Amino acid sequence: MKICEMFRSVQGEGITMGSVTFFIRTAGCNLSCSWCDTKYSHKGGEELSVREITERTKDDRNICITGGEPLLQDDVYDLMDALLKEGKKIVLETNGSVDISGVPASKDLIISMDIKCPSSGMDGKMLKSNIRYMKSTDQLKFVIADRSDMEYAGSFISSHETECNIILSPVGGTDIRSLAEEAVERKMNVRVLPQLHKMIWGNKRAV
Repeated sequence: MKICEMFRSVQGEGITMGSVTFFIRTAGCNLSCSWCDTKYSHKGGEELSVREITERTKDDRNICITGGEPLLQDDVYDLMDALLKEGKKIVLETNGSVDISGVPASKDLIISMDIKCPSSGMDGKMLKSNIRYMKSTDQLKFVIADRSDMEYAGSFISSHETECNIILSPVGGTDIRSLAEEAVERKMNVRVLPQLHKMIWGNKRAV
């Protein structure tokens, strides 16, 4: 499978934020979000086998498979199965436009699925039927740029029943005060979270 980069850092997003994690970033994406911060992963990449990848993760417990869009690559399912057999805990980050029904339904695998808001330019690409496959331990993530995004997120949450964790994060990942204040004012049943890795290291690769 095509791999853009692999590195060890702390998880910067979602309910496992702060956990020391080994990141596997696949190459290639089917979306082009206006504010994407990993556009470098959309092309190129090194062809690696599942065995070559798992050899790199042997000393790590927490694994994040991200992109790009990992589910575009057929081998990613073999990779997830192999990692689960080794007792790893996985976070799979997916952009919400690809069918997730084939993702292993394991207690040791968290699906972190985006719902793209209007500012991304990709809100029409969402596969809303994916919601039915989300477990209570999974997470839906909305990246919020402005009031129209907030209205979109609120409407989506109220019209799609799910027990999974719901996360709001600001575009850019760090300017969180106004988003937090609005979520409180609206009495939303969500978590408002920054991107921790950007607060620590800034907007750079492999962190």
